[in-house]
Amino acid sequence: MPRPSPSRPLRPAPPPLRVDTARVVLAGIAVWVVALVVVLLLGDRLDRVWTWTCVAGIVLPFGGLGIMRWQGQLGRRGRWSRRQR
Repeated sequence: MPRPSPSRPLRPAPPPLRVDTARVVLAGIAVWVVALVVVLLLGDRLDRVWTWTCVAGIVLPFGGLGIMRWQGQLGRRGRWSRRQR
């Protein structure tokens, strides 16, 4: 069986997926909020580092959302959403 040429792929690359990144980030924040509630309910049975890990998992994604908005990756409403193509 002949080997495929490394410069020529066997089939074309699939098109990129369209993902609502803001929704994915917000879902991740919701998971961290649930984790924080569980950690707070467990109280002194866990090390405090887990509380701060959950807090960081809630706070840091907002910086990521701000960067995505600044780069224009998030959809905007109103006149800013209509870009010339």
